[in-house]
Amino acid sequence: MSGIRLERVSKRYHGELVIENLSLTIKSGEFFALLGPSGSGKTTILRLIAGFESVDSGRIFLGDQDITHTPINERRINTVFQNYALFPHLNVFDNVAYSQRIRNVPKNIIEQKVIKTLKTFHLEKYIYKAIHQLSGGQQQRVALARAIINEPEVLLLDEPLAALDMNLRERVLVELVELQSTLKTTFIYVTHDQFEALTVADRMAIMNENGEIEQIGTPKEIYEFPISSFVASFVGTSNVIQGSLELAANVARVVVQGLDVFEAALPKQRDWLVQGGKILMSIRPEKIEISKKPLEGFANHIIGTVKAIVYNGRSTSYRVRLPNDMMIQVFEQNEEHFPQEVIDYEDQVHLYWQKENVILLEK
Repeated sequence: MSGIRLERVSKRYHGELVIENLSLTIKSGEFFALLGPSGSGKTTILRLIAGFESVDSGRIFLGDQDITHTPINERRINTVFQNYALFPHLNVFDNVAYSQRIRNVPKNIIEQKVIKTLKTFHLEKYIYKAIHQLSGGQQQRVALARAIINEPEVLLLDEPLAALDMNLRERVLVELVELQSTLKTTFIYVTHDQFEALTVADRMAIMNENGEIEQIGTPKEIYEFPISSFVASFVGTSNVIQGSLELAANVARVVVQGLDVFEAALPKQRDWLVQGGKILMSIRPEKIEISKKPLEGFANHIIGTVKAIVYNGRSTSYRVRLPNDMMIQVFEQNEEHFPQEVIDYEDQVHLYWQKENVILLEK
């Protein structure tokens, strides 16, 4: 299998720049996710890789082959669309067999390949069903089977689960990961849903509204070590607080007007840190301990007043107003087997977190 490489690719629609000088390398055999808000250029990148759109400048490689101007039908790349694009007048077998027939593959070979592919997706008992008789999840698997039967080197997935309900989406996500692990095909998955990207990706790229890649990394790297306030806020929930920076030998201190001085661990790359300069710090809500009584052993502490409580089943979310009127969000895991402190509206609470849980942001 082959990976994909984009070198300084630019694309305009009707004179409007969508992506500019974008470079990206996707490794062979990896499950790569493009995550970003609507209009960030994710689908444009997919369409350029597939060949549905042509680049204005730059080059695209499949492995070592320059496919920038290669016709769609000569690229060993297939796409699964958001609406599946199945033929409603054909049954499951004929939908999956379609591409093999137009390539004049012998009839007996087509039948063998279709049956084998449908078994991969647990669809063999639906082989002669009409498309309208299938559930959304089954239709999605037919669309995947139709793409996989061509044995593409790269499979592009453009928001393929958008039409599914939450429970079915979670189940199909697991199936996708297992499928990719079995096939070893390079998957490129476009979504604006952070849960989907974090679930499936080996690595992921976060794109902003300007069509720029903010950060590339594993899901854990992106979530635990965002490099910008955009990434910290877009992927998961984060409290982003501005202050001024004080540097010491092994620790950074962030002075926040109207609050206090907070400690943060120094990042590995620290050449961008400026003594006395403005700085943003990010603290994930689940990294904050909330209590009505004083606790020990934490580097950072602030007192606030509870203004909102939302029960989410697995966790409870609190919005706490700090002395400078800033609101901070806290997630507390609901532990059924352990008695929890009862926290109510307008309660005064202590918030605690360790310096290792503070991420200093470059922008």
